[in-house]
Amino acid sequence: MNIELSRFRVKEGRSKTVDEWMAFLNENMSDVLLTLDGERMHVETIFREKSGDAEYLYWYSIQSEGGQTVAQSESWIDKRHLEFWDQCIDNSSQVDMTMVVSMIPQRVLSAMNERRKHLSL
Repeated sequence: MNIELSRFRVKEGRSKTVDEWMAFLNENMSDVLLTLDGERMHVETIFREKSGDAEYLYWYSIQSEGGQTVAQSESWIDKRHLEFWDQCIDNSSQVDMTMVVSMIPQRVLSAMNERRKHLSL
């Protein structure tokens, strides 16, 4: 199980494009959720921070091993998602946080493991 939190700086002047990107994901959530199975993604959450003149997006995820990357996906949703990424994200700014404690109840872990087994079939 991979649990990750990463921060990316938004390119200067791209705040409105980020608005469009997040609206696109929310408006197409049913299709977005379909792409998560191939990635073996259990949870993916995006947070946004504005601090002075800087803007950041944070990705939090819980993912099983062996899933495809978003770049490997043939889904139209993922292709559009990557287009927004290229327009908005400064890839040189990535900061990966270090997890020190994970508090996931056993019933939730069991459900994720059952889902992982189902996806492996």
